[in-house]
Amino acid sequence: MKLALYLPNFRDKVTVEELGDLTSLAEDLDFDSVWTLDRIVVPEASDRQELTYSFGMIEGFPKALPVSSRGEWLQGWPLIPWLAAKTSKVRIGMSITDTPYRSPGVLATEIATVDQLSNGRINVGIGSGWMPEEFAAASASHLFPRRHQHVRETIEIMQGIWTNDLFEYHGEFADFDRCGFGAKPVQQPHPPIFFSGLRDPKRSASRIAKYGLSGWIGIQDSPEELTQWRTAIQHELEELESSRSIDDLEICSMIWFVITDAETDQSPMGKGTNLLAGTAAQITDILKRYQEAGLTMPLLWPPFADVPVSKTLDDMKRLREEILPKVEAS
Repeated sequence: MKLALYLPNFRDKVTVEELGDLTSLAEDLDFDSVWTLDRIVVPEASDRQELTYSFGMIEGFPKALPVSSRGEWLQGWPLIPWLAAKTSKVRIGMSITDTPYRSPGVLATEIATVDQLSNGRINVGIGSGWMPEEFAAASASHLFPRRHQHVRETIEIMQGIWTNDLFEYHGEFADFDRCGFGAKPVQQPHPPIFFSGLRDPKRSASRIAKYGLSGWIGIQDSPEELTQWRTAIQHELEELESSRSIDDLEICSMIWFVITDAETDQSPMGKGTNLLAGTAAQITDILKRYQEAGLTMPLLWPPFADVPVSKTLDDMKRLREEILPKVEAS
């Protein structure tokens, strides 16, 4: 099982120094990757729990974000080239880049440049977004009803730009004649693409088969949910007579992580379940279950509040040195 760190750049208060300390330790501990979070705005309506949809459109969550509209979080995408310069081994990415906020051609060329800067260490996570208020702030309200189609076109444009000397595209959201787009990514044929937000097995399998996607990123998924999802996707891939298998994919989930002194309530509470929040023994047990369920890389997500970075640094060391060896020995 690989380990990945989901940097807490989305908090009421976080410093560049803290993000740097977390990243340096992740590299020292041989984590596979470090990811940032994409958040353009926090609407003031969120403070009143009056967003259009619940957080992430997830059932049971409030119509609010876990960070105040007056919070001092840091944007995820500008951190990526900084991470590339700061590190030499760990892979880097943003989970998840909401494509409707970006021009596909610009995004593709910027990613290619960052792959050059990092000597081939960029992971590309993409999704459609979920918050109409954020679409408005990004001047993309008109794209909200067609956001899933925007993701598909972005994949096609990125792959086209990355693998052709000259490329043209004539679609709904981009329309351009043959152009050169500069340096290609170091990674061949192109950087790995991770997707998120698709819980429809048929549509997910279609994208995996058509675009050769490399990984899937969920949020707070239990071992039981992962088993069900993987089984359903594999069935749909077989129905498509695809050469791809669910075992080809990196299966990830963003999961709140903190090691506690006292046992936490592990009873199922939907997406609010304490999955990787518990004692070392509890976390060891559930990581073993995750491994059996096919989770290949948890994205360790420090809580939004009440857990200082110094605590997360200690927890990362304990996970790598104390907990993971027990999981791997099982």
